[in-house]
Amino acid sequence: MMDNHGYEGGRLNLPFVGIATFAKKPYVQDWDNIVADVAILGAPFDAGTQFRSGARFGPRGVREASTLFSFGHAGAYDHEDDATYLGADVRIVDMGDADIIHTDTVSSHANIEFGVRKALAAGALPVVIGGDHSVNIPCVNAFDDQGDIHILQIDAHLDFVDERHGVRFGHGNPMRRAAEKPYVTGLTQLGIRNVSSTAKEGYAAARDMGSDILSVRQARALGVDGVAKRIPKDARLYVTIDIDAFCPSIAPGTGTPSHGGFLYYEVLELLQQVAREHEIVGIDLVEVAPDYDPTGGTSILAAQLLLNFLGFIFHKADE
Repeated sequence: MMDNHGYEGGRLNLPFVGIATFAKKPYVQDWDNIVADVAILGAPFDAGTQFRSGARFGPRGVREASTLFSFGHAGAYDHEDDATYLGADVRIVDMGDADIIHTDTVSSHANIEFGVRKALAAGALPVVIGGDHSVNIPCVNAFDDQGDIHILQIDAHLDFVDERHGVRFGHGNPMRRAAEKPYVTGLTQLGIRNVSSTAKEGYAAARDMGSDILSVRQARALGVDGVAKRIPKDARLYVTIDIDAFCPSIAPGTGTPSHGGFLYYEVLELLQQVAREHEIVGIDLVEVAPDYDPTGGTSILAAQLLLNFLGFIFHKADE
Protein backbone atom coordinates (compact mmCIF):
# COMPACT_ATOMS: atom_id res chain seq x y z
CA MET A 1 0.00 0.00 0.00
CA MET A 2 1.32 3.42 -0.92
CA ASP A 3 2.64 5.57 1.93
CA ASN A 4 1.07 9.04 1.73
CA HIS A 5 3.90 10.44 3.85
CA GLY A 6 1.55 12.17 6.22
CA TYR A 7 -0.31 14.36 3.72
CA GLU A 8 -3.68 15.16 5.21
CA GLY A 9 -6.54 13.83 3.11
CA GLY A 10 -4.50 11.33 1.10
CA ARG A 11 -2.29 11.84 -1.93
CA LEU A 12 -0.79 15.23 -2.67
CA ASN A 13 -1.81 14.95 -6.35
CA LEU A 14 0.31 17.81 -7.67
CA PRO A 15 -0.63 19.37 -11.03
CA PHE A 16 2.00 17.41 -12.98
CA VAL A 17 0.75 14.07 -11.62
CA GLY A 18 -2.15 12.00 -12.89
CA ILE A 19 -4.52 12.17 -15.84
CA ALA A 20 -4.96 15.55 -17.54
CA THR A 21 -8.69 16.03 -17.54
CA PHE A 22 -9.80 19.66 -17.45
CA ALA A 23 -8.65 21.02 -14.07
CA LYS A 24 -8.26 17.33 -13.09
CA LYS A 25 -12.01 17.07 -12.67
CA PRO A 26 -13.80 13.70 -12.94
CA TYR A 27 -14.11 12.10 -16.36
CA VAL A 28 -17.62 11.00 -17.32
CA GLN A 29 -17.71 8.46 -20.12
CA ASP A 30 -21.46 7.76 -19.88
CA TRP A 31 -23.08 10.86 -21.35
CA ASP A 32 -26.52 9.68 -20.23
CA ASN A 33 -25.45 9.96 -16.59
CA ILE A 34 -23.93 13.41 -16.29
CA VAL A 35 -24.49 14.96 -12.87
CA ALA A 36 -22.80 18.34 -12.94
CA ASP A 37 -23.10 22.10 -13.09
CA VAL A 38 -20.47 22.34 -15.84
CA ALA A 39 -19.66 19.78 -18.54
CA ILE A 40 -16.41 20.20 -20.49
CA LEU A 41 -16.41 18.79 -24.02
CA GLY A 42 -13.42 18.69 -26.35
CA ALA A 43 -14.04 19.33 -30.05
CA PRO A 44 -10.68 18.50 -31.68
CA PHE A 45 -11.71 19.37 -35.23
CA ASP A 46 -9.64 21.69 -37.43
CA ALA A 47 -10.60 20.74 -40.99
CA GLY A 48 -12.42 24.08 -41.27
CA THR A 49 -9.20 26.11 -41.25
CA GLN A 50 -8.13 28.27 -44.20
CA PHE A 51 -4.49 28.70 -43.19
CA ARG A 52 -2.53 26.88 -40.45
CA SER A 53 -4.06 23.75 -38.96
CA GLY A 54 -3.23 22.42 -35.50
CA ALA A 55 -6.25 23.43 -33.40
CA ARG A 56 -7.24 19.76 -33.28
CA PHE A 57 -4.72 19.60 -30.44
CA GLY A 58 -6.34 22.52 -28.62
CA PRO A 59 -8.48 20.47 -26.23
CA ARG A 60 -5.50 18.36 -25.22
CA GLY A 61 -3.29 21.41 -24.76
CA VAL A 62 -5.83 23.41 -22.76
CA ARG A 63 -6.61 20.41 -20.55
CA GLU A 64 -2.93 19.89 -19.78
CA ALA A 65 -2.46 23.59 -19.07
CA SER A 66 -5.51 23.61 -16.79
CA THR A 67 -3.79 21.21 -14.40
CA LEU A 68 -1.64 24.16 -13.33
CA PHE A 69 -4.72 25.46 -11.51
CA SER A 70 -5.68 22.15 -9.89
CA PHE A 71 -3.87 22.06 -6.58
CA GLY A 72 -6.88 20.39 -4.97
CA HIS A 73 -7.66 23.07 -2.40
CA ALA A 74 -11.29 23.99 -1.79
CA GLY A 75 -11.73 26.59 -4.48
CA ALA A 76 -9.53 29.49 -5.52
CA TYR A 77 -9.28 32.60 -3.33
CA ASP A 78 -8.91 35.96 -5.09
CA HIS A 79 -7.64 38.62 -2.72
CA GLU A 80 -8.66 41.49 -5.02
CA ASP A 81 -12.30 40.39 -5.02
CA ASP A 82 -12.12 38.86 -1.52
CA ALA A 83 -13.97 35.90 -2.97
CA THR A 84 -13.39 32.17 -3.24
CA TYR A 85 -14.28 30.84 -6.68
CA LEU A 86 -15.14 27.32 -7.82
CA GLY A 87 -15.47 25.70 -4.43
CA ALA A 88 -16.48 22.10 -3.91
CA ASP A 89 -20.14 23.05 -4.43
CA VAL A 90 -19.53 23.70 -8.15
CA ARG A 91 -19.58 20.32 -9.85
CA ILE A 92 -17.41 20.22 -12.98
CA VAL A 93 -16.95 17.10 -15.10
CA ASP A 94 -15.00 16.35 -18.24
CA MET A 95 -16.94 14.49 -20.95
CA GLY A 96 -13.83 13.83 -22.99
CA ASP A 97 -13.96 14.57 -26.71
CA ALA A 98 -16.60 14.37 -29.38
CA ASP A 99 -15.68 11.75 -31.94
CA ILE A 100 -14.04 13.34 -34.97
CA ILE A 101 -14.04 11.71 -38.40
CA HIS A 102 -11.11 13.01 -40.40
CA THR A 103 -12.06 15.04 -43.49
CA ASP A 104 -15.80 14.66 -42.68
CA THR A 105 -17.10 18.02 -41.48
CA VAL A 106 -20.78 17.09 -41.42
CA SER A 107 -20.37 13.93 -39.34
CA SER A 108 -17.80 15.50 -37.02
CA HIS A 109 -20.03 18.51 -36.40
CA ALA A 110 -22.98 16.17 -35.76
CA ASN A 111 -20.96 14.37 -33.08
CA ILE A 112 -20.07 17.68 -31.42
CA GLU A 113 -23.72 18.75 -31.47
CA PHE A 114 -24.69 15.40 -29.91
CA GLY A 115 -22.29 16.01 -27.02
CA VAL A 116 -23.56 19.53 -26.37
CA ARG A 117 -27.15 18.29 -26.39
CA LYS A 118 -26.22 15.65 -23.79
CA ALA A 119 -24.72 18.32 -21.53
CA LEU A 120 -27.81 20.52 -21.90
CA ALA A 121 -30.14 17.58 -21.24
CA ALA A 122 -28.29 16.99 -17.97
CA GLY A 123 -28.82 20.62 -16.93
CA ALA A 124 -25.10 21.36 -17.13
CA LEU A 125 -23.45 24.43 -18.63
CA PRO A 126 -21.69 23.19 -21.79
CA VAL A 127 -18.11 24.40 -22.19
CA VAL A 128 -16.60 23.32 -25.49
CA ILE A 129 -12.87 23.50 -26.16
CA GLY A 130 -11.99 23.57 -29.86
CA GLY A 131 -10.84 22.96 -32.44
CA ASP A 132 -11.26 25.63 -35.06
CA HIS A 133 -14.13 28.13 -34.92
CA SER A 134 -16.34 26.01 -37.15
CA VAL A 135 -17.12 23.92 -34.05
CA ASN A 136 -19.28 26.80 -32.87
CA ILE A 137 -21.78 25.86 -35.60
CA PRO A 138 -22.85 22.54 -34.03
CA CYS A 139 -22.69 24.10 -30.58
CA VAL A 140 -25.24 26.76 -31.52
CA ASN A 141 -27.32 24.17 -33.40
CA ALA A 142 -27.75 22.32 -30.10
CA PHE A 143 -29.57 25.31 -28.60
CA ASP A 144 -32.58 25.06 -30.91
CA ASP A 145 -34.82 24.01 -28.00
CA GLN A 146 -33.29 26.22 -25.31
CA GLY A 147 -35.07 29.53 -25.91
CA ASP A 148 -33.68 32.80 -27.25
CA ILE A 149 -29.96 33.50 -26.92
CA HIS A 150 -27.62 36.36 -27.77
CA ILE A 151 -24.11 35.59 -29.05
CA LEU A 152 -21.15 37.39 -27.47
CA GLN A 153 -18.17 36.79 -29.75
CA ILE A 154 -14.63 37.79 -28.73
CA ASP A 155 -12.45 37.39 -31.81
CA ALA A 156 -10.09 39.05 -34.28
CA HIS A 157 -12.25 38.04 -37.24
CA LEU A 158 -15.92 38.58 -38.00
CA ASP A 159 -16.47 34.99 -39.23
CA PHE A 160 -19.53 36.12 -41.19
CA VAL A 161 -18.78 34.61 -44.59
CA ASP A 162 -21.92 33.14 -46.13
CA GLU A 163 -20.28 30.84 -48.65
CA ARG A 164 -16.84 30.69 -50.20
CA HIS A 165 -16.01 28.14 -52.91
CA GLY A 166 -19.00 26.12 -51.78
CA VAL A 167 -17.89 26.04 -48.14
CA ARG A 168 -20.59 27.03 -45.64
CA PHE A 169 -19.38 25.30 -42.48
CA GLY A 170 -15.74 26.33 -42.17
CA HIS A 171 -14.17 28.55 -39.53
CA GLY A 172 -15.03 31.70 -41.50
CA ASN A 173 -18.78 30.94 -41.42
CA PRO A 174 -19.95 30.37 -37.82
CA MET A 175 -21.34 33.78 -36.97
CA ARG A 176 -23.29 33.91 -40.24
CA ARG A 177 -24.77 30.49 -39.48
CA ALA A 178 -25.62 31.66 -35.95
CA ALA A 179 -27.30 34.86 -37.16
CA GLU A 180 -29.58 32.78 -39.39
CA LYS A 181 -31.07 30.96 -36.39
CA PRO A 182 -34.50 32.21 -35.29
CA TYR A 183 -33.53 31.76 -31.63
CA VAL A 184 -30.38 33.92 -31.97
CA THR A 185 -31.64 37.43 -31.24
CA GLY A 186 -28.42 39.21 -32.14
CA LEU A 187 -24.64 39.24 -31.88
CA THR A 188 -22.11 41.41 -30.11
CA GLN A 189 -18.78 40.98 -31.94
CA LEU A 190 -15.75 42.34 -30.11
CA GLY A 191 -12.09 42.63 -31.07
CA ILE A 192 -12.66 42.61 -34.84
CA ARG A 193 -9.64 44.24 -36.51
CA ASN A 194 -7.21 44.49 -39.37
CA VAL A 195 -7.57 42.59 -42.63
CA SER A 196 -10.46 40.20 -42.13
CA SER A 197 -11.68 36.98 -43.69
CA THR A 198 -15.06 38.67 -44.21
CA ALA A 199 -15.54 41.07 -47.13
CA LYS A 200 -17.15 44.51 -46.80
CA GLU A 201 -20.57 43.19 -47.81
CA GLY A 202 -20.31 40.65 -45.00
CA TYR A 203 -20.02 43.46 -42.47
CA ALA A 204 -23.12 45.11 -43.92
CA ALA A 205 -24.97 41.81 -43.80
CA ALA A 206 -23.91 41.26 -40.19
CA ARG A 207 -25.25 44.65 -39.13
CA ASP A 208 -28.48 44.05 -41.07
CA MET A 209 -28.88 40.73 -39.22
CA GLY A 210 -28.45 42.26 -35.78
CA SER A 211 -24.71 42.49 -35.13
CA ASP A 212 -22.94 45.14 -33.08
CA ILE A 213 -19.30 45.18 -34.20
CA LEU A 214 -16.46 46.75 -32.21
CA SER A 215 -12.72 46.69 -32.82
CA VAL A 216 -10.20 46.46 -29.99
CA ARG A 217 -9.57 50.20 -30.15
CA GLN A 218 -13.28 50.99 -30.15
CA ALA A 219 -13.82 48.68 -27.18
CA ARG A 220 -10.95 50.30 -25.30
CA ALA A 221 -12.38 53.76 -25.94
CA LEU A 222 -15.72 52.66 -24.47
CA GLY A 223 -14.24 50.81 -21.51
CA VAL A 224 -15.62 47.65 -19.94
CA ASP A 225 -18.79 49.31 -18.66
CA GLY A 226 -19.48 50.97 -22.01
CA VAL A 227 -19.06 47.72 -23.91
CA ALA A 228 -21.19 45.78 -21.43
CA LYS A 229 -24.01 48.30 -21.76
CA ARG A 230 -24.26 47.61 -25.50
CA ILE A 231 -25.29 44.01 -24.85
CA PRO A 232 -29.10 43.84 -24.66
CA LYS A 233 -30.33 43.91 -21.08
CA ASP A 234 -31.55 40.55 -19.75
CA ALA A 235 -30.20 38.69 -22.80
CA ARG A 236 -29.21 35.08 -22.21
CA LEU A 237 -25.66 34.87 -23.49
CA TYR A 238 -23.78 32.23 -25.41
CA VAL A 239 -20.11 33.27 -25.29
CA THR A 240 -17.69 32.21 -28.04
CA ILE A 241 -14.03 33.11 -27.55
CA ASP A 242 -11.48 32.79 -30.32
CA ILE A 243 -8.01 32.87 -28.78
CA ASP A 244 -6.85 35.11 -31.64
CA ALA A 245 -8.90 37.88 -30.04
CA PHE A 246 -5.81 38.30 -27.85
CA CYS A 247 -2.65 39.95 -29.10
CA PRO A 248 -0.27 37.28 -30.41
CA SER A 249 2.38 38.80 -28.16
CA ILE A 250 0.61 36.90 -25.34
CA ALA A 251 -1.20 34.25 -27.40
CA PRO A 252 0.89 33.20 -30.40
CA GLY A 253 -0.41 29.63 -30.40
CA THR A 254 -3.14 30.03 -32.99
CA GLY A 255 -3.57 29.50 -36.70
CA THR A 256 -4.50 33.03 -37.80
CA PRO A 257 -2.82 35.52 -35.44
CA SER A 258 -3.69 39.21 -35.74
CA HIS A 259 -1.60 41.84 -34.00
CA GLY A 260 -3.20 44.57 -31.94
CA GLY A 261 -5.46 42.26 -29.96
CA PHE A 262 -6.83 42.37 -26.45
CA LEU A 263 -4.71 41.90 -23.36
CA TYR A 264 -5.73 39.51 -20.62
CA TYR A 265 -7.49 41.81 -18.16
CA GLU A 266 -9.45 43.61 -20.87
CA VAL A 267 -11.26 40.37 -21.63
CA LEU A 268 -11.34 39.02 -18.08
CA GLU A 269 -12.98 42.16 -16.69
CA LEU A 270 -15.61 42.12 -19.43
CA LEU A 271 -16.40 38.46 -18.71
CA GLN A 272 -16.74 39.27 -15.02
CA GLN A 273 -19.15 42.08 -15.86
CA VAL A 274 -21.33 40.02 -18.20
CA ALA A 275 -21.39 37.15 -15.69
CA ARG A 276 -22.86 39.58 -13.13
CA GLU A 277 -25.47 40.95 -15.52
CA HIS A 278 -26.52 37.99 -17.68
CA GLU A 279 -27.34 34.32 -17.60
CA ILE A 280 -24.52 32.50 -19.39
CA VAL A 281 -25.99 29.48 -21.18
CA GLY A 282 -22.99 28.15 -23.11
CA ILE A 283 -19.31 28.76 -23.78
CA ASP A 284 -16.83 27.72 -26.40
CA LEU A 285 -13.16 28.61 -26.63
CA VAL A 286 -11.52 27.86 -29.94
CA GLU A 287 -8.47 28.11 -32.21
CA VAL A 288 -5.79 27.24 -29.65
CA ALA A 289 -3.09 25.51 -31.71
CA PRO A 290 -0.44 24.59 -29.14
CA ASP A 291 2.36 23.69 -31.55
CA TYR A 292 2.79 27.34 -32.56
CA ASP A 293 3.63 28.31 -28.97
CA PRO A 294 6.46 26.24 -27.51
CA THR A 295 6.16 28.11 -24.21
CA GLY A 296 2.67 26.73 -23.59
CA GLY A 297 1.53 30.23 -22.67
CA THR A 298 -1.43 30.31 -25.07
CA SER A 299 -2.90 27.13 -23.60
CA ILE A 300 -2.35 28.46 -20.07
CA LEU A 301 -4.12 31.71 -21.01
CA ALA A 302 -7.08 29.75 -22.38
CA ALA A 303 -7.35 27.51 -19.31
CA GLN A 304 -7.01 30.43 -16.92
CA LEU A 305 -9.64 32.43 -18.77
CA LEU A 306 -12.15 29.56 -18.71
CA LEU A 307 -11.63 28.78 -15.03
CA ASN A 308 -11.95 32.42 -14.02
CA PHE A 309 -15.06 32.88 -16.17
CA LEU A 310 -16.67 29.81 -14.62
CA GLY A 311 -15.75 31.17 -11.21
CA PHE A 312 -17.52 34.45 -11.96
CA ILE A 313 -20.62 32.68 -13.28
CA PHE A 314 -21.12 30.44 -10.27
CA HIS A 315 -20.09 33.03 -7.71
CA LYS A 316 -22.94 35.20 -9.01
CA ALA A 317 -25.29 32.26 -8.67
CA ASP A 318 -24.34 31.95 -5.00
CA GLU A 319 -24.92 35.62 -4.18
